[in-house]
Order: sequence, then C-alpha cells, then structure tokens
Amino acid sequence: MKTSFPKDKIRVVLLEGIHPAARTMLADEGLSVTLLDSALEGAALDKAIAGAHLLGIRSKTHLSSAALDAAPRLLAVGCFCIGTNQVDLKAAQRRGVAVFNSPFSNTRSVAELTIAEVVALHRRLADQSAAVHAGRWDKSADGAHEVRGRTLGIVGYGHIGSQVSVLAEAMGMRVLFFDIASKLPLGNARVCRTLDELLRQADCVTLHVPETPATRGLIGRAQLKAMKRGAMLINNARGSVVDVPALAGALRDGHLGGAALDVFPQEPSGRGERFRSEVQGLPNVILTPHVGGSTEEAQEAIALDVCGKLLRFLNNGSTTGAVNMPVVDLPEQAGPDAPRRTHRILHLHRNVPGVLGAINGACAALGVNISAQYLQTLGDVGYVVLEADAQHGKRLLETLRDMPETIRVRPLW
Repeated sequence: MKTSFPKDKIRVVLLEGIHPAARTMLADEGLSVTLLDSALEGAALDKAIAGAHLLGIRSKTHLSSAALDAAPRLLAVGCFCIGTNQVDLKAAQRRGVAVFNSPFSNTRSVAELTIAEVVALHRRLADQSAAVHAGRWDKSADGAHEVRGRTLGIVGYGHIGSQVSVLAEAMGMRVLFFDIASKLPLGNARVCRTLDELLRQADCVTLHVPETPATRGLIGRAQLKAMKRGAMLINNARGSVVDVPALAGALRDGHLGGAALDVFPQEPSGRGERFRSEVQGLPNVILTPHVGGSTEEAQEAIALDVCGKLLRFLNNGSTTGAVNMPVVDLPEQAGPDAPRRTHRILHLHRNVPGVLGAINGACAALGVNISAQYLQTLGDVGYVVLEADAQHGKRLLETLRDMPETIRVRPLW
C-alpha cells in the first residue's frame, strides 16, 4: 500500500539485538532499518532515535517523556517483549505515538523453563552439577525427589501460568492456582480463594504475574513464612514481585528448600556490568539472566508479531495490539484501481466534547464526501479514521491539522 511518505524515507531503529527476522520483514517492506545490539540511554539514545519513525526495543531501553521529545517524527514503538513498563505510555499517548508489544509469543518458552526448574530444584541438579565440575563425587539420594505426586502452586493463571499448569499435570503433579481474576481451570487444576491458601499447600510455588502496584513485594517475609517448610519458589515474572533479601533469609535458615530466579529488582544493563544479589552462592538456588523468553523460536515469533502490528499501523492505520491507543481494526484501503478512490485520514485528538461534530462540520463546509468513518476513544484520547474522496483529501487534511484538539493527523493516500 502506498503511504503519503516514501517508504524508503521511513527510518526504523531496532535496539537490543532484536531477532534478525524483524529487520528482514521491515526491509522487505522497503523501509530503512538500523539494527543495534545494545540498549541505549541518555544522549546516545536521543541521537539514535532523533530521526526515527518507528522504534523497536526490548526491556532494557527506557523511553521517558524526555526521550520521546528527542524523536519528533516517531509514529510508533514496538516493544519486542511482553512488558511495556519501560515506556512512559501516557507521554507516548500525548504525542500520538502508538506502543505495541507481544504478550503471548514467548509463552511456551517461559513455561518450559519453569517446568525444567521444578524438576531441577527437586533433584538439586545445580548443586550436583557444581560439585562434579569441582571434582567431588557424592552419589546420594538425600534431598532428591520426583515431582510426580507433588503439589505445584501457580500464582497468576494467565497465558504462561495456564501452560505451566498443563505441563505440570502431564508430569503427574497436583496443580493449584490463585489469580485475582476468575479463570477457568484447565485439566484437574484447582483454584485457591486466597494466596495464603495456595502457599500453605504447595510444595513448589511459581509466579506468573505482571508488574503492577498490587504485585510489587507480593512475596515478602510473611508469605515466605506461610509456605511449607522445604518448599521451593520460582520467579520467572518480574523482579519486583519478590523481596529478595527476605528470600535469602528463608533459604539460609532452611525454611525453604530452594529457589529459581530469572528476574531481579535490579538487573545489569548489559554483559559488561557485574550482577550482584543476596541469593548468590546459596545452596539449591538456580539463577538465570532474564532468559525466560529467550529462545530462538520465541524471539523470532516476537519479531514477526510486533513487526506485523507496526506495519499494519504504518500501512493502513490499524491500532490493533496497541497498549496506549484506542483500538481500531481497519479494512484494507481501496487500491488505485477501485471504482471510487479515497484518501484515508488518521486523526488522533484530545477526547473532549464536540470534536466529532467539528470534524463532520468541517467535512460539510468543504463539501467533502466521507464514505466511511471509524471512531474509538480511550481515556483522554480519541482516534477517528475518515475515508474521504481523493479530490478533497488534502483540503480536509489541512483543516484537521489546524483544529486545536488535534494531537496528530496522518494521511494514507
């Protein structure tokens, strides 16, 4: 689809070593793509994104309001991961910058890592491996258990938690789960009414919740004390969910039998920065560097998913999958051979009374025929898409740009 701006002039910047499939997909569309391996911050980030129309990041690049000010041409941000808390979503919304993510593409990878850690903790594999690497041969069954027949407690029964549930039950585990929203149990999983009810019964607790004010410090000293003596804790969700010093204490005094952590409250910004945590060096503790979704399969799936959303937004204005914009799923625009050629005008505006009336009044005053109109609102913003007769499209575009409520207007010819 032809856009109102030459595609080879549309600049895309991809940071943090995003899977090469993203570059291929965007370049095949005719866009100019720059791919960088690391996260950026400060002046380096400002310089890299100054002329960007599309930006791709993962979890380490933080887009503050000030950073967004440095990219006046920016149309959309793709978060090639699940979370979007690294972006100031409100600031992006105020500037008319749509933010997309990929909430489901790495589900299987995280679920498989979790199941692997359940087995590894119950067999004390990390300690056994370290001992043999150090030359010690201690063949013993002490502290090693099958997972069959043991109880797994899942906190957060969304896409990942429910996948873990299916895999765990297939291995013969009893599954309990707790979620603040009503969820349909899969298989023989049983819902717990409270978090405390789950903690008291589970031999192993695994966390799969988002980072919100309600989940910060969700597992603290009191919750760890409520867990069964010798139980295991797995956190592949967000680092802020667990009080790590309290966890270290529960491991040192033997109340917990082990833990696996893939996420931490403070994480290094890159490979060169040293990692430190209170749980380092403790027995039967598995630590991984935030790699739950880092399989080649997941990263490729994320790349294709996010790029698909970015290209739909760029090419036809659809905001399906945006986390900070009204969601409008648009049909394909009429091509140049259509009986009646139209211009598609995308208008993001402040959601105040009278805006739609003013738009329709402007169309009437200019004698512009509107063949289709789509509207959705989200909080403070509204998104209206107009299909206008081609002969009047440019005049209408100029009028909409001058409206005081306009945040951003973009034409698709």
